[in-house]
Amino acid sequence: MLDTVLKRFEEPDEVRVFEKGKFELVHIGGMTIGRATYEPGWKWSVHVGPGVGASRCNVEHVGLVLSGCATAAMEDGTIHELRAGTLFYIPPGPPGHDSWVVGDAPYVSLHFLGADHYASQWTFPARNFPVHSVTSVVKALDLDKGF
Repeated sequence: MLDTVLKRFEEPDEVRVFEKGKFELVHIGGMTIGRATYEPGWKWSVHVGPGVGASRCNVEHVGLVLSGCATAAMEDGTIHELRAGTLFYIPPGPPGHDSWVVGDAPYVSLHFLGADHYASQWTFPARNFPVHSVTSVVKALDLDKGF
């Protein structure tokens, strides 16, 4: 018999911290789901790229923006704005993409594809956190707060 597993981002399995941001990971149901939180002024090529030895992110992403606004800036000059409520797919590189926060509000997004590879050189040791058995799956992913 399989057990139901409920987790929350307040108790992630792993946290990748870098200047002006963090990427929290939860491993659940054979998936790795990430929550990106970036402060105003954050830029991938400045705050993450040097730590992973790249000028552009080459990770493939499928995600959902929860709050704030950021860009996906492609090599051909196309810039996509990602705002709260936007589901997004960004193809893998090379050539990759850059990204930065737009405006004065923090940016928060969930990542359903690519989370396990994102900013991987910034990984802190995984911690064993207790699994919550009473909260709903919606609360486990912090989706109950709306957009």
